[in-house]
Amino acid sequence: MPSVFELLFDTYGDHLMQEQAPYDEAEIQAALDRRFKATGHENVYLPVLIPESLLQKEKDHVEGFAPEVAWVTHGGLEPLQERLCVRPASETLFCDFYAGDIHSYRDLPKVYNQWCSVVRWEKTTRPFLRSREFLWQEGHTAHATAEEAQERTIQMLNLYADFCEDFLAIPVVRGQKTDKEKFAGAEATYTIESLMHDGKALQSGTSHNFGDGFARAFGIQYSDKDNQLKYVHPVSYTHLRAH
Repeated sequence: MPSVFELLFDTYGDHLMQEQAPYDEAEIQAALDRRFKATGHENVYLPVLIPESLLQKEKDHVEGFAPEVAWVTHGGLEPLQERLCVRPASETLFCDFYAGDIHSYRDLPKVYNQWCSVVRWEKTTRPFLRSREFLWQEGHTAHATAEEAQERTIQMLNLYADFCEDFLAIPVVRGQKTDKEKFAGAEATYTIESLMHDGKALQSGTSHNFGDGFARAFGIQYSDKDNQLKYVHPVSYTHLRAH
């Protein structure tokens, strides 16, 4: 007779992991969090459920995630008036927040980090590589200029690479994703890749420059020093904590 854990994790593509490595997950999180604090990040936490209307505001973003989204359709026994997706990523939530919080160049930059789990409804899951729910951190920043956004994008890619090599002793290769592989809605995606025993590359961290596409979709504008309205330039970046 299978146990409740075997039924739950085998059926839904999640895996029960026990910590047996030299560094446990809490140590890794603490070490990475110190690096974020040193680069000006503030830790925040946004909701796990995202209204469908919010997810649809950025066309490329919703199309990229549509096949992997898990939906909540009922609250208790009552059907919801609007479907809620279980967080696959938080770009839409942060952009909705920025739209109400950023008004002037004095409000910029915004530099946030979020420790959380996300759900991607993968067709095929593999222990240690990809389950349907996994832990990670999401960095989200907003900048006044394209140059500042690009600088932050590369800064965080290098932070991830240095962390993997200096703390985890995992060599990585840094590079830029192709247009086909870049994050949904991003102008450019940069990645660090590590090498697995079978010779395949494993994406180990990514940093995304969104240009002003999300800002236009969500109406995120600020008044510059000349009192002219400008769109902000959002950036996001992620590093997996565990699968």
